[in-house]
Amino acid sequence: VAVVSTSDVVLMADEDQIQQALINLTRNAVEAALSIDRTTDKEPEVEIAWENTGREIIISILDNGAGLMNAENLFVPFYTTKPSGTGIGLVLAQQIAQAHKGSVRLENRFDGKSGCRAELRLPHSA
Repeated sequence: VAVVSTSDVVLMADEDQIQQALINLTRNAVEAALSIDRTTDKEPEVEIAWENTGREIIISILDNGAGLMNAENLFVPFYTTKPSGTGIGLVLAQQIAQAHKGSVRLENRFDGKSGCRAELRLPHSA
């Protein structure tokens, strides 16, 4: 168990598990961004940010790929749209978040750009 602390936040979590969840979410974002049509002037982009809401930490991973096409199957084990995918990355990230009383959410971006926004939400420790 790792204790991550900033000036006003304490987050008790299994460091290896949280790292794995972030790797899985980031890998998906990078793969989506790299799959964009190269005939446009659009460069692949992945942005990672975090926010402290006072109740939880929200880690956001945004890409500029095509966005979500089949959202109802995102957390179905072994379902994948990638030729070399296993279909367990998002499921594992979700299970890790839930084990820490948090959540994973994916949605198409709502900031006027194409792509996906993945959020890992983890509550503060008391």
